[in-house]
Amino acid sequence: MMDTDDQNVDFLKDLANRVKGLREAKNLTQEDAYNDTGIHFGRIETGKWDPKFSTIKRITTYFKLSITEFFAEGFD
Repeated sequence: MMDTDDQNVDFLKDLANRVKGLREAKNLTQEDAYNDTGIHFGRIETGKWDPKFSTIKRITTYFKLSITEFFAEGFD
């Protein structure tokens, strides 16, 4: 059984991969995405920063996804 810290690390890795995948699918650099949103994508994509829900919502809006669509792929 995984403890909470392990689950958090796994979730942040999944989140990092999802955000990076969406950004790369649009052929955007981290700088492009930052300039468009003011969100530091590099921090998220390292899996070391736990963004607030409001930041995740801004990301989903940026990629024209609902929250459900965003979490539908790449998360256990």
